[in-house]
Amino acid sequence: MPYTPPPEIATLSLSQIAELIAERKLPPVANWDPKDIGDSEMQIMADGRWFHQGGEIKRPAMVRAFSTLLRRDADGSHHLVTPQQKLSIIVDDAPFIAVEMQSKGTGKQRSVALRLNTDDLLVIGPDNPIIVKNDQDPPLPYAMVRDNLWAKLSRPVYYELAEIALDESPENPGFWSENIFFPLGGAS
Repeated sequence: MPYTPPPEIATLSLSQIAELIAERKLPPVANWDPKDIGDSEMQIMADGRWFHQGGEIKRPAMVRAFSTLLRRDADGSHHLVTPQQKLSIIVDDAPFIAVEMQSKGTGKQRSVALRLNTDDLLVIGPDNPIIVKNDQDPPLPYAMVRDNLWAKLSRPVYYELAEIALDESPENPGFWSENIFFPLGGAS
């Protein structure tokens, strides 16, 4: 079956985005404890590109499929997990990149949705907060995707959010989404 990317996030309403998120069924990788452990010989670069044995994986459907098997363990290591195997994978920064955003509403009534480089969608809120990691220069914003897996915000997405944050809260730059205020000036 050929890969069909989802529609552009700008063409979707927030209710359509919520429906697509609800329809997405991910494997229960957190519940799997396979005995066969090894190395996937894969790496996710800081810019979101995936490599296997040094060669870039260019098929979006393959990257998307592998991303559903990704798990981050308590020690911070990343693995691709199936019921039979747990294979280590090197992640240079964050395994996902937020490449597009949509904002609806203003102030406390705002909702912000993100599309990731894997075409996954998420709405910033209690389950998917944004934090700014100050341990980097410059500090960088990240969105929680799931189970301690993070997405780095691409520069265009960050600039869109920063513009909203400065317009609505110039003294304490931040933005509202799903009734939660997310500061962009630091703090993590």
